[in-house]
Amino acid sequence: ELFRYRGKGCLTHMWFGGTFPDYARTRIRVYADGETQAGVDMELFLGHGIGFADETAPWGTARIGNTGGNSGVYNTYRIQFGKDVRVTAQLAPGAPDHPMFWWIIRGTENLPVAVGGVPLPGRARLRLHKVVDRVARPLVEIGLCDVRGDGALYQVTVAAKGAHKQRATEDERWKDMSYVESCVRAYVGGSTTPLMLSSGLEDYFLGTFTFQRGRYATPVAGVTHLDPARAEFSAYRFHEDDPVYFRRGLRLTVRCGEELDGKMLHDPPETTYTTYVWLYQW
Repeated sequence: ELFRYRGKGCLTHMWFGGTFPDYARTRIRVYADGETQAGVDMELFLGHGIGFADETAPWGTARIGNTGGNSGVYNTYRIQFGKDVRVTAQLAPGAPDHPMFWWIIRGTENLPVAVGGVPLPGRARLRLHKVVDRVARPLVEIGLCDVRGDGALYQVTVAAKGAHKQRATEDERWKDMSYVESCVRAYVGGSTTPLMLSSGLEDYFLGTFTFQRGRYATPVAGVTHLDPARAEFSAYRFHEDDPVYFRRGLRLTVRCGEELDGKMLHDPPETTYTTYVWLYQW
């Protein structure tokens, strides 16, 4: 247990430090209002938008960052609670016993939370919905979350890796990354017609042409890992100033590649996805 508080409030800042093996896979859990199953249960790096345990540093925005490579990971997520809150950490299976570990956890009492300038209800709770190592064949649409009730989409992280195909030339090998030609779809309120959130997966994360300029970090979106030779990337996207509210449910999906006018774009391979979707729900 790292932190415990009784009363009404909002967590506003967490920072974690350590240099031991599998530090990136340390599990951080946040239990609000007596939960027996944590509403937030994240691997340390993935919970901060970082896939493949990428230690590139320093980089940061107002909400997340990594200043120390294999240490110094921080966030300023607003996590409301009404009666109490508890934060715990658990070592990954491969980590050594009793490593040196540092943390800072702060919050304040009675702080309202807003998304897109709109105050959220006092009962709104930040929830994390995860997909871990989901394998999708070309053109298969996979669900990232499927919830009932009302809320607001807060953040999305995707870490994906395409399977290598035997390409004849180097010029053809970029197609192992062509799974990023994937429109992000939001089905709101039980609708079967999607709200299209992007024209491609790299576009959703504000990139272009398969992240042709490499890594970047902005307040809205960023690429935290990119290895075209291995057909893998990870990226984060915030909807704090680009709000997506929903009533009566939200289903969010991505597709393994895309088609246009009935034809598959390029040649996407089978791809493995790990995704984190953060929602405020009430």
